[in-house]
Amino acid sequence: MDWRKFATGVGSQTARTWATTHSDKPGGKWIFAFMGLRLAVALALMATSIASLVQSGKWNDNWTNIGITFCITVTYAVVLTILTIVSPLGWSTILTRHVNTLWMICFLVLSYRDLYPLTTFDCKPQDSEEGLLIWVKIALLFVLAIVIPLLIPRRYIPYDAKDPSPNPAPEQTTSLLSLVFYFFLDPVVFEARRSSHLPYDHLPPLADYDYAKNLRSRAFKHLDRFSGLGKRRHLFFSLMRIFWKEYLIMSVMTVLQAGADLSIPVSVNQLLRYIEKKGADTTIKPWVWIIWLLLGPTISSIAFEWYIFVSTRSIVHTESIITQVVFEHALRIRVKAETSKSDQPAFPSDTSSLAGSSPTFESPDEENGPNDSSVSDDETLQASRKSGGQSHAGSLKGVPGASSPTPLPTTSSVDSNALSDSSKNLVGKLNNLVSTDLQNIVDAKDFIRIIALVPIQVVLCVWFLYNILGWSAIVGLGVIIVTFPVPGLLARFIQQAQRARMKRTDARVQVVTEIMNVLRMIKMFGWEKKMNERISKKREEELTFIKRLRLLVTSFRYTLIMGEELNSSKVFSSMVVFDNLLRMVIFLTTQALNGKVSLDRITSFLYNTELLDSWTKTEEETTILSSPPPAPDAIGFRQATFAWSAESDNDDGSYTPSRRKFLLKVDDELVFKKGVINMIVGPTGSGKTSVLMALLSEMHFIPSSPESWYGLPRALGVAYAAQESWVQNATIRDNIVFSAQFDEERYRKVIYQCCLERDLSLFEAGDQTEVGEKGLTLSGGQKARVTLARAVYSQAEIILLDDVLAALDVHTSKWIVNKCLKGDLLRGRTVLLVTHNVVLIRPIAKFIVSIKDGRVASQRSIEDAMSIDKELAAEVEKDEEAVERANNEIDPQTPNEPSGKDGKLILKEEVELGHISWSALKLFLASMGGNHTFIFFLTFISCFLASELAENGQTYFLGYWARQYESVADPSQVKVSLYIAIYVTILGFLILTFCFGFVVYLWGVLRASRVIHQRLVTSVIGTTLRWLDTTPTSRVITRCTQDIRDIDDPLAQMLSALIQMSLAMVIKFLAVIVLTPAFIFPATLVGLLGAWCGNIYIKAQLPVKREMSNAKAPVLGHFGAAMTGLTSIRAYSVEETFKKEVQVRIDHYSRPARTFYNLNRWIDIRVDAISNVFAAALAAYLVYVGHGDASDVGFSLNMAVGFSGTILWWIRVVNQFEVRGNSLERIGAYIAIEQEKPPVPEGVPPAYWPASGHLRVEGLSASYSQDGPKVLKSLSFEVNSGERIGVVGRTGSGKSSLMLSLLRLIFSNGTVYYDGIATDSVNLEELRRKITIIPQIPELLSGSVRENLDPFSQHDDATLNSALRSAGLFSLQEEMEEDEDKITLDSAVASGGNNLSVGQRQIIALARAMVRESKLLILDEATSAIDYKTDSVIQASLRHELSEDVTLITVAHRLQTIMDSDKILVLDAGEIVEFDRPAELLKNRQGKLRALVDESADKEHLLAMVQAKEYLNHQN
Repeated sequence: MDWRKFATGVGSQTARTWATTHSDKPGGKWIFAFMGLRLAVALALMATSIASLVQSGKWNDNWTNIGITFCITVTYAVVLTILTIVSPLGWSTILTRHVNTLWMICFLVLSYRDLYPLTTFDCKPQDSEEGLLIWVKIALLFVLAIVIPLLIPRRYIPYDAKDPSPNPAPEQTTSLLSLVFYFFLDPVVFEARRSSHLPYDHLPPLADYDYAKNLRSRAFKHLDRFSGLGKRRHLFFSLMRIFWKEYLIMSVMTVLQAGADLSIPVSVNQLLRYIEKKGADTTIKPWVWIIWLLLGPTISSIAFEWYIFVSTRSIVHTESIITQVVFEHALRIRVKAETSKSDQPAFPSDTSSLAGSSPTFESPDEENGPNDSSVSDDETLQASRKSGGQSHAGSLKGVPGASSPTPLPTTSSVDSNALSDSSKNLVGKLNNLVSTDLQNIVDAKDFIRIIALVPIQVVLCVWFLYNILGWSAIVGLGVIIVTFPVPGLLARFIQQAQRARMKRTDARVQVVTEIMNVLRMIKMFGWEKKMNERISKKREEELTFIKRLRLLVTSFRYTLIMGEELNSSKVFSSMVVFDNLLRMVIFLTTQALNGKVSLDRITSFLYNTELLDSWTKTEEETTILSSPPPAPDAIGFRQATFAWSAESDNDDGSYTPSRRKFLLKVDDELVFKKGVINMIVGPTGSGKTSVLMALLSEMHFIPSSPESWYGLPRALGVAYAAQESWVQNATIRDNIVFSAQFDEERYRKVIYQCCLERDLSLFEAGDQTEVGEKGLTLSGGQKARVTLARAVYSQAEIILLDDVLAALDVHTSKWIVNKCLKGDLLRGRTVLLVTHNVVLIRPIAKFIVSIKDGRVASQRSIEDAMSIDKELAAEVEKDEEAVERANNEIDPQTPNEPSGKDGKLILKEEVELGHISWSALKLFLASMGGNHTFIFFLTFISCFLASELAENGQTYFLGYWARQYESVADPSQVKVSLYIAIYVTILGFLILTFCFGFVVYLWGVLRASRVIHQRLVTSVIGTTLRWLDTTPTSRVITRCTQDIRDIDDPLAQMLSALIQMSLAMVIKFLAVIVLTPAFIFPATLVGLLGAWCGNIYIKAQLPVKREMSNAKAPVLGHFGAAMTGLTSIRAYSVEETFKKEVQVRIDHYSRPARTFYNLNRWIDIRVDAISNVFAAALAAYLVYVGHGDASDVGFSLNMAVGFSGTILWWIRVVNQFEVRGNSLERIGAYIAIEQEKPPVPEGVPPAYWPASGHLRVEGLSASYSQDGPKVLKSLSFEVNSGERIGVVGRTGSGKSSLMLSLLRLIFSNGTVYYDGIATDSVNLEELRRKITIIPQIPELLSGSVRENLDPFSQHDDATLNSALRSAGLFSLQEEMEEDEDKITLDSAVASGGNNLSVGQRQIIALARAMVRESKLLILDEATSAIDYKTDSVIQASLRHELSEDVTLITVAHRLQTIMDSDKILVLDAGEIVEFDRPAELLKNRQGKLRALVDESADKEHLLAMVQAKEYLNHQN
């Protein structure tokens, strides 16, 4: 070893320590200054010590030996102090700790020798000979041992040395004193006081250890079984492993607090003894106990606040970690549109704010699965997945006749009913897991206090009481032990009630979520009232369990109190012992039980959900019955079977999401050609999409033989465009670029090839337009092209396109085929294209695969396929005919109203300013009181007041009882039985009045919960379309989950506590004033000081809480968007991008959350300090000035301590109530949103109305917002009953706007007469129930087909089957062989109808219209999105199955659909340009319709249709 180099290195490191560490780092100059000060003080101490030694002049006595030892110790410490400055960083830290310990030992030794004797009556300082020098030494040691270590800033130590923060959080660098008393928050607090609103950017930055990415690296190895956790472990034990250090600190703080808490009873007891005995037999001076009355609670307060500081930091960390683990686990679950398996159709079975195509997981509340099922990570498999290789391993699971020896570790072996229960509420549960359940878990953080604090406090209390009361304290403890099983039994009931309550909450959230997702459809159909009733029913079920839970908790409280209160004390000093302990035990036990239920639920989700095959393989399964693909880049299958699920129950995993039996089977080999377009065709429901899903590993692979394989090489990238277009809530450009590098030239080319140029020109913000939640700014066709553009723009070698032409008109389809699919960007790339449009794709496809009933019917080149496959040839012939007939669609997709100039559609969430508004508070109080607010509040406040008077009277009575013993010579003369009887009577009165008051209050709170939820839901359901367009569903869901939970639980409890505290405070204040009048001014001062502190605090806390609340919704929103596009995210392999985005959003939430919790500590420590000073000052007054009777002094002191604690607790609870009241404001804001016209009695039409479909429109104008541009301008026309009207026009002409204005869904002027009655005089719900609209892509509710046709059970099955027959469903299903494949009334429908094709949805929507028997039917034609056969069936139904008096208005996207209409309405720029019979319009050679017909390639056929129509009319 080269020692010279080492010495040089040390020297350079030392130099770097001097120059860099102390000066350049954050706070370095201050650290260096304090180190210099410490050296100066140490040198002064050394000089003083030597001077003291020299001054004594004695060198051989004991005192001199001590002085020499002290000098040597100080000199050694000075040398160490010098070394701390010049040493390298690591050594400097060690030496600093060592020298601080030395100074502290020296200080303690001198304190014992010279300070302790001053506190006694009979001792004197041992070093008094030194005179003044000894006090100088003690003062200097106090500075060295306590002042400097508390004041010196701490060095910034980054969590990751490679990634230090440029702006460290003050929390990481501030001094210990600042950290303990939260001075580092002063800048935030006082800035908030000066400004009206504290902006987000001015909040303290996050500490390194708070960042989501750092928390993930710390926690996932203990939490996630795919990140190193090898076996199943309950979430509780995982969290304990992660947070063991935090819980160790919390335990130490709890023990310290328990010891310090005894300071008040001990001090009060000693002071009362001093007063009773007039100072006789006392060793310690009373001022010591008075100081201890100040210091003890202060130490307790610091310990408690540090406990809370650590625990709230853990709360934010837990929220971050659990949200991440749930999100990442959700990215692994198998996607299938989940429906209920139970025989009874249930509404809803599955929905989502989180998922359009819902991810599925079975998550029963009870863990029924094998507890020890271990997951053996298949490293090869995981490596191949991550490196872009192929997954091909399979399992026997799901093969009929084969049985796997052990069930998959991800699936619980539970009965079908349990599965049904869990699947019904799937997405509501996902929402609840990351909101309500997560909140329950963090609320249960204080369980450690039950374990650490309660036993210590009980032991200390019993010891203390034994010293006072003797053996009777042991009797009291015996009673507690005997009665302990009762609360335990109640605790079990509470846990069961909480679990049941959470199930009901899931169900309510599920219903709300689904209804919010299809709210546009509900409004179109006039179903608001019925859906509101449905939500109310679920809410009532939930409230029933909340009520049950509250009553159980109250029983729990009084069982404990009755068991202990009667035996707790006879003397004032013992009154404080059990009271707070009891309340805490009850509160913490309830929270811990709630937390356990939620921990069980998340554990169940993490272990009992069905995951993709790549995540669930065990070592045995990877080797059986499968082989690798023949070539690394092979795309295809061999002898493979795929099921929708790997579930091991009776369905063999073969049921599709709609509960129809389906397996995709490739009997031989199917290999797609590379570098060309491969076309996959087949009838609706044959399994074309399943081929792509199987390749993407989304389905469960069941190998049929050892040669079985399937493969999709991921190394060069895969892009995927889903049939249900998926877009994120971002700009159009961000959706297309989708985490790839931005290339301007390529991007422009993609925009052109995907026919988006014209669409972008319609938006003022162009490609910077936000698409909104679920892409609501874009039409179906635009979404499809954006999804296609994303796939084309990506650099992926393999592109999977699932029926991307389905949502496009023929003209746009041709453009896409000619410019995009034939274009240079796709040249040489492998494209797998599922399509119905064989004619357009045939010229460019090199290979065709035909699928029928889940089997490969044929696979060959296009020419061979046409010559051999007769069915395919026939379909092509029909398609050719359809393409020839289809003109350039006049306008297929009408974009929604363009967003604002900046492209922002989603409005920023408003942040309220200042204190909680009176309107928000009034909302809660008025809802509690109902129709008799005054009587309600008078009743329960009177009861609470009576119970508080009884409680304080009981304390006074105990003092009175104790005084009787002082006035008699023989204690047996006191009538104990009488006093016990009076005491028990007071106690009984207390419990009776409180219980009655509590029950009255409980009913009021439940009423408020019911009314506020009802008003919120009613308001959102009754709002305008425009508001729905600009508000993300996730915000509405947050109001219905997080904010409603605040009203159900914390807010209600806080108001109760606030009222009780207010009454207790007034009573205690009056008691102190009566017994100690001199303290009226100090008491008032304490109140004013506390109020001033509270006011400063609330000005900072309210804006922070609002920012925190607003930052929560984007986390849920991102969660929802990711779940909706799960398949696309996995196909593009961008899971990491989404994980990083969720981390960004979590960090955005964590920053205000940490500040929010820390601000609570800021106020608490100050409030406690004021309280402690007041109590100590009163004690000093009573001892040295008051000279009262010991009993009265005890009562006064008890009341004063109670009052000072109560007034400051009151301020704290008021502040907390204001902060929680933010939820009331947020809900209040949604109750006050713009509303549609409410129903009035005069708006109820006659019972016969409408008798006909006659429609007369006069001067109709419309706009999307009250001050927005007119999209319809003074339209006037008349339609006779039974007429078929076609509406045509180019983009933006106002076709869709006309349909919406007929239903009064947008702001409109003018008059529309429907069967002779003006629609603006009819209630909206009545109007919309009498008109039926079938949108382009109909939305369906989850449940069964029966529930969709007749959601409110108003018709019998015969009527419903007749409607399905008339709509053409049965004729469409005639060729199907298996009954199970057919859609019947009992077929399950997933949320939004995602398990049905667009054509099937259109048919069900048409049948629904027939069931409603509306006289006016509006059809927004969607025939371009469905196959030819379904199209023909729907057209035939519309022409022949509707009653003669039904008026049909069709928004046409193709001329052939409407050329045989009775009349055609041509719109342009919101005005009618033509309206007459087609034959009349065609006579005008300059007319718009004539121009469209002349442009058509199918002109002759269109003219023939018109002539045939005229001939029929003439014949009739």
